[in-house]
Amino acid sequence: MSGRNIYHIVPGPLPETSAEEVGNKAWNLMRMAAAGLLVPPGFVLPASWAKRLHQDAAEDNALAEALRGGIESLEKLTRLGFGSPRRPLLVSVRSGSAISMPGMMETVLDIGLNPDSVDGLIRLTGNPRLAWDCFRRLIQGYAEVVQALPAGPFEDLAAQAVSNAGVETDRDLDFRALRQLARDMNDCFRELAGEAFPTDAEEQLQRAAAAVFRSWDAPKAITYRRMNQIDDSIGTAVTVQTMVFGNAGGESGSGVAFTRNPATGERELYLDFRFNGQGEDVVAGRYRADDHQRLRRSLPAVWRQIESTSQTLEALFRDAQDFEFTLQSGVLYLLQSRNAKRSDWAALRIAVDLAREGLIDPVEAQRRLSHIDLASVSRTRLDSRSAEPLARAQAASIGVVSGAAAFDSAAAERMAKEGLPVIMVRRETSTSDLKGLAAACGILTAAGSRTSHAAVVARQLGKVCVIGCASLEIDLCRRCCRIGSQTINEGDFLSLDGNQGCIYAGKLKVMTERPERELKAIARWSLGERRGCKHAGAAAEKKNVAPAG
Repeated sequence: MSGRNIYHIVPGPLPETSAEEVGNKAWNLMRMAAAGLLVPPGFVLPASWAKRLHQDAAEDNALAEALRGGIESLEKLTRLGFGSPRRPLLVSVRSGSAISMPGMMETVLDIGLNPDSVDGLIRLTGNPRLAWDCFRRLIQGYAEVVQALPAGPFEDLAAQAVSNAGVETDRDLDFRALRQLARDMNDCFRELAGEAFPTDAEEQLQRAAAAVFRSWDAPKAITYRRMNQIDDSIGTAVTVQTMVFGNAGGESGSGVAFTRNPATGERELYLDFRFNGQGEDVVAGRYRADDHQRLRRSLPAVWRQIESTSQTLEALFRDAQDFEFTLQSGVLYLLQSRNAKRSDWAALRIAVDLAREGLIDPVEAQRRLSHIDLASVSRTRLDSRSAEPLARAQAASIGVVSGAAAFDSAAAERMAKEGLPVIMVRRETSTSDLKGLAAACGILTAAGSRTSHAAVVARQLGKVCVIGCASLEIDLCRRCCRIGSQTINEGDFLSLDGNQGCIYAGKLKVMTERPERELKAIARWSLGERRGCKHAGAAAEKKNVAPAG
């Protein structure tokens, strides 16, 4: 196997491949780069590698050769050196199958750092905070994904660093605190793994790529495929890209945007952003990502560029998009775009609106809705005239629901089997909670963002989702929570308003509405098609020929 079995993500003509071979993520990156959008350069190992690695451990040498060839091409393009102590090239390693599976597989960022290249990154950027922040992120991400070490000890170290510094979040730590945190995490890695954190950049890359390939078989990925009837045999590709840094301070950050509201289908930019953070901070659900209004106010030119990019992506892919981006020192880079997961209500509105706007025709609009029972599409609202909300948070998926509070996936599954409607209440959700998300009718979290992977999956599953409730405090030992001044025990009923982002105690009356405007449009198009077929048949009879179709 030669090192040429890779495809490059660079500006220029599209390579001769497909989403089935290189995965939806890499294929769309290639299409964006070919369209002139700013995409960090990279390369992709197609999904066939995953099958080879399963079959023959000797393929590890071929994998190393392929990765080395891809890195050499990036070094020439960027004029940086992988593992260099003076001008280091850092890369990310991401999964990507032909069918999008948000958050079900793994990512490792900042690969290529070691104690020597950290100094090189400081010299290259003049930003010691960036360098040490990236190094501690690499150690933590590598520990979790590659070594399968528990996340808790590393999260505890980060929380302790924040407490010691007397700041609100790790975004507020200075370079000295981050340098010490990186060293503490390095010691923690050695203790838990029984070996030192690898300092060789090529070893980091090869082991990270193999771990990302293996994540195709992670329990949460298997569960997701079962729920969505996705073939196990298609496998995942692995994309390696040059790092761009949303954690560079100043005019830097990471975000996820939907070109249309994925809950309602309205034509509006639906965006979560976190200043001075990397992409995993937004999608993993561990942090609030509510800096979008500040972004709009403080960097209006960037906001206009994001709006323009949103329109460009819809024109390119002819559908509502979910795209990830990084802002590095005011420069906008695109890291991913895919067809947006959406509620059935939103799917109906988006299909009708795209047809009216001329991006698709009515036949295509109806085809995209063929998997939806249009007769059952509705949304609900609470009759809350006699109730005061316990708290308000961010609405991530429309509708309303009342259910018994459950504080983990096991409790949610157990209660659902007993016939109870369930609201899963968590500090944060991750895609490892997939079974609980599937069993619940609604989700309430204290942290996270509207565009985190768990919120995306909740919308796709049609679950009401309210996230980022600042007044929610959960006590797992006592199996209860406090929302504002009220204590809710496990099994007590809550009501969630996913339209307004409100949380109520008890069970409220539910009222229902239907998307009449869109349903009338679909009915007109269907009638027009039937009339067209009837006229074609009559004309064919007159000519004594068979009707087309």
